[in-house]
Amino acid sequence: MRPGDRSAAGFGVGVAARLARIAARLLAGALLVAGTAAASDEAGWALVQPGTVVMFRHALAPGVGDPAAFKIDDCSTQRNLDEAGRAQAVRIGEQFRHRGIAVGAVLSSQWCRARDTATLAFPGQVRDDSTLNSVFRASERSAAQTAAVRATVAAWRGPGVLVLVTHQVNISALTGTPTASGEGVVLRAAPGGGIEVLGRVRP
Repeated sequence: MRPGDRSAAGFGVGVAARLARIAARLLAGALLVAGTAAASDEAGWALVQPGTVVMFRHALAPGVGDPAAFKIDDCSTQRNLDEAGRAQAVRIGEQFRHRGIAVGAVLSSQWCRARDTATLAFPGQVRDDSTLNSVFRASERSAAQTAAVRATVAAWRGPGVLVLVTHQVNISALTGTPTASGEGVVLRAAPGGGIEVLGRVRP
């Protein structure tokens, strides 16, 4: 082997070693983030106790808003859950059953993607509630609907947990908290008829 070849080989080994160290650090960081997220999820689920309310954003439904021809009683005119969204909705219910969380009532927006989320998660328990309907293109209804939902949350004492399935814009209007698809915000009544945001849960 010529001296230059030996130098090149050594350089290659050095680069490979550095890349291996970088990969190891990235993997360690990813594991730390995953562990932190899991711990955060567990902390959130621990807050779901009898007398609390969990307000979920509907599961994954690709797109934004609804088509111009939207009809509330025709799912074919709406933005709907995809397969990943349907699986996510099922996991929401599984989390409740796995953790032994008793559900006292389930209320849902009349939008198909919200009702399907609720039905897949909690079959046979869902009731429509128009105060949970999306205000994405109906800002004139936002204040009245938000007040009505705030009253529902403030009045809930059980038995069990009240589950509300609605839309991101509605959750933000009530709590100021943005949510991902399928994510829930844990709430409870606060003194004076208000509500308190306790934490978040993910399926």
